[in-house]
Amino acid sequence: MATASRKRRPAISAFQWITLLVVAAFVIVPFYTTALGGFKEIGELRVNPFGLPQSWDPARFAEIIGGPRYVPSLLNSLLVALGSVVLSTLLASMTAFAFAHIKFFGSRFLMSYLMLGLLFPSATAILPLFIKMRDLGLLDSHVGIIIAQVAFSISFSVLLFYNFFKELPKELIDAARMDNCGYIRIYWYVTLPLCLPIIATVGVFNFVGSWNSFLLPLIVLNSDANYTWPLGIMQFQGQYGSDWPRILAFLTLSILPAIAFFLLAQRYVISGLTGGAVKG
Repeated sequence: MATASRKRRPAISAFQWITLLVVAAFVIVPFYTTALGGFKEIGELRVNPFGLPQSWDPARFAEIIGGPRYVPSLLNSLLVALGSVVLSTLLASMTAFAFAHIKFFGSRFLMSYLMLGLLFPSATAILPLFIKMRDLGLLDSHVGIIIAQVAFSISFSVLLFYNFFKELPKELIDAARMDNCGYIRIYWYVTLPLCLPIIATVGVFNFVGSWNSFLLPLIVLNSDANYTWPLGIMQFQGQYGSDWPRILAFLTLSILPAIAFFLLAQRYVISGLTGGAVKG
């Protein structure tokens, strides 16, 4: 009886299996070839780009880790990414909470105006952004990159939080207000503990977006000491332009933290995208 009552997993058709395999190949094969390319010599890389290397000597990876560029660029990217995640998550959750649970004049207009930010690519604002950051003295600083990345990602983050907050039962908010809780206490003590899945979702999207950002740091940063890892790869490739195995090894080591971060938060990302923590 217990076996019969268990939920059966939906059957996956052959077409769905083929589609999943094709999508997985497009994701896995580039990383696979990049990681193996770091172990090969330049001649072997040209002759056998997809096969296993003849030797698994990690000396090239160890040399990059102990070099002068990898660790500083990685730490700079980590600082910028974490700063962007924390600030964007805090601002977006507070903004979405206000739109979802506080009625005020013009809220629907402001929400629609904020969503317009999803329609414009960030590259179109690079020139006025550069001029404004120059006037504010934020050039060649990680703070300037963090503020700009939060501004570019705030619309999408608010949209995710807003959809999640709207699924929370209205009775929960009303009960907290009957206990003389203000909106700040409701936001901090009632809604945030229920929002771990969507916080993880927004955090992963913003972390990966910040980690892979290239154009904005290229415009803002001038000194090598402040370079993030995409700029570090550009500088590394300029120095070792013909040594592709070394470049691929640097690239592999640089993208591993983002992959590890996503795998750790994968369960929360899926639950945050598929539904709320409480059903009304």
